[in-house]
Amino acid sequence: MSVRIEPTKKITHIHAPDDLIITIAIAGNPNAGKTSIFNAITGSNQHVGNYAGVTVEKKEGSAVHKGYTLRILDLPGTYSLTAYSLDEIVARDFIMDEKPDIVINVIDANNLERNLNLSMQLQELNIPMVAALNMSDEAEARGTIINEKKLSAVLGIPMVKTVGNKGSNLDALLDAAVELALNPVSHQRQVEYGREVEGELKKLTDLLKRDDEFVRRYDARWIAVKLLERDAEVNEKIVSHTAVDAIKQQTEKSVRWIERHFGQAADTVVAEQRYAYIHGAVRESVIAGDSKSIPSTDVIDAVLLHRVLGLPIFFLIIWGIFQLTFILGEWPMKFIEWLFSQLGHAVTASVPPSILRDLIVEGVIGGVGGMLTFVPNILILFFCISFLEDTGYMARAAFLMDNVMHRIGLHGQSFIPLITGFGCSVPAIMSARTLRNDKDRITTVLIIPLMSCGARLPVYALLIGAFFPASLGGNILFLIYLIGILLAILMALFFRKVLFRGASSPFVMELPPYRMPTANAMARHMGEKAWMYLKKAGTIILASSIVIWFLTTFPREHHAPIGGVHETRALEMSYAGQIGKLISPVLTPLGFDWKAGIALITGFAAKEMLVSSMGTIYKVKGNPDESLREALRADPSFTPLKAFTLMLFVLIYIPCLATLAVVKQELGSFKWVLLLVGYTSALAWIVSFVVFQVGRFFGAG
Repeated sequence: MSVRIEPTKKITHIHAPDDLIITIAIAGNPNAGKTSIFNAITGSNQHVGNYAGVTVEKKEGSAVHKGYTLRILDLPGTYSLTAYSLDEIVARDFIMDEKPDIVINVIDANNLERNLNLSMQLQELNIPMVAALNMSDEAEARGTIINEKKLSAVLGIPMVKTVGNKGSNLDALLDAAVELALNPVSHQRQVEYGREVEGELKKLTDLLKRDDEFVRRYDARWIAVKLLERDAEVNEKIVSHTAVDAIKQQTEKSVRWIERHFGQAADTVVAEQRYAYIHGAVRESVIAGDSKSIPSTDVIDAVLLHRVLGLPIFFLIIWGIFQLTFILGEWPMKFIEWLFSQLGHAVTASVPPSILRDLIVEGVIGGVGGMLTFVPNILILFFCISFLEDTGYMARAAFLMDNVMHRIGLHGQSFIPLITGFGCSVPAIMSARTLRNDKDRITTVLIIPLMSCGARLPVYALLIGAFFPASLGGNILFLIYLIGILLAILMALFFRKVLFRGASSPFVMELPPYRMPTANAMARHMGEKAWMYLKKAGTIILASSIVIWFLTTFPREHHAPIGGVHETRALEMSYAGQIGKLISPVLTPLGFDWKAGIALITGFAAKEMLVSSMGTIYKVKGNPDESLREALRADPSFTPLKAFTLMLFVLIYIPCLATLAVVKQELGSFKWVLLLVGYTSALAWIVSFVVFQVGRFFGAG
């Protein structure tokens, strides 16, 4: 049965017999639309894990087409099969080692020649391949006419025009993929590198074919090409070959001969021959658009990438996002506050006085409810950031910051993981693996936690809403985020000048065309973020809230009056109060009392825990009709200065446990975790101390 894929419909998933399973790997350049095609084909029937032995994210899904179950893997984006970054190594090794039944190569039809470079390298692996000429509607709008049948005949690769973000023509793409998987071509057409290079390739392939076991695992010609390109990973693979010494000797001879003959590096010669082959194929089958017309992307970039106005516009956009976060989030936030206060009042009225009632009202409703109050703010912020990413503007932000990043020893590509850190530090740190220079990568990973992640936003929203006028809310939030960026820049400068000296690696950033995000894509982003947040609220936050309630409630004094001085005294004598007083000498110079100390300790698990902890602490025996913001305002020990200082401390101090774990996985040693914990703790204390003491000196409270 054939499944028709429509832009607004999901594929119906049916289980087929095991012998009717086809494994498909989706490969392509970054920003070519791989993930859009993967999402459109698999719908919601997908899951995310890691490739064996590495932390690179693996997206896998399934669908059914013409009675066949399709097991589909979305490989990391890569520009070539030459191993520079971990993403590229994983994508290449998966195709070579796992040998999927078919590769769907997603090609950006607007950048055909550059994308076909990867196609030619994939073709040399001798794995059946179908190409999706994606974003073909944009190419046609520019006047570019691609004769996909002629291009297919010239290159020997089935070509199908698609529009991934609209789900257009994916049924035809799957038709071609299934057909080729069932009837693979015995030997696909390959790049002709010219008589001189081909002669050297033959010498190497003849040697490689002496080991039958080796050539069963790897295509001999592809290995030979990579040896001429001096690919380090391939040089390691041939160690297992029975004729390894002869192969190494011949490689050196061939490389030296090519370099003498052509007067340039062998890998450059190979690349030039490949592009010459591609250029000829494109000239045969593509009619370029009117060169006199100016693409809309260039018109927009003339303003947004202006050398004077570009950065101010970027910061104005970010400032506007924070204004929206507070202005649009205020009313739904008040509604959720009211909802939980009514729930607390209902439980208090219907359940007889007992420890169970206290647990429900003070622990669960006060803790989890306090955190869920800020879901609207988080969703608005994530929506805006996702919108900027999907439109292609975030890549421009990296380009704009390139000069600044170079001044601190990094480059614009490092800014992309930093921006991703506004959402969550964990995927941001994982995305830094695309950096080719280890010093760049380690530095970027160590400063990512200084970017305010979404988990910190509830803390900011709580304290700003409690102690600052609504008209200043967005400005205060923007200032906190800006301070994080400035501190990240300063720490990067320190690391690159002191610990990791040396030049950053060169990198040419890609600026994808502007696109209007689809409602489907934005809904998916919001759904994923909301589910992650609610899942955390129902598991980690709930469990932690119960623990905090226990620590703030026991040991319990019996037959004692409730409220007023006695209630405060009981809280101080609780286990939480005793722990808080142990650490209060360290926090007192920063303006924090033992209650803030307890909340900060719980923030080690997850930054949102600060809100739920405060909700539990401030609502112990409190009024269920009172919101947490009102409870904080009523605390005479809290002032706007202390609230701002606390936000700074939360911004800087030790990142959550999940972040520390992924730092260990990505960098491979606990020494980097210890360095991260040490420097963020010291920096948080110093910055908070200076701000609080200077503010108090000037009478800020």
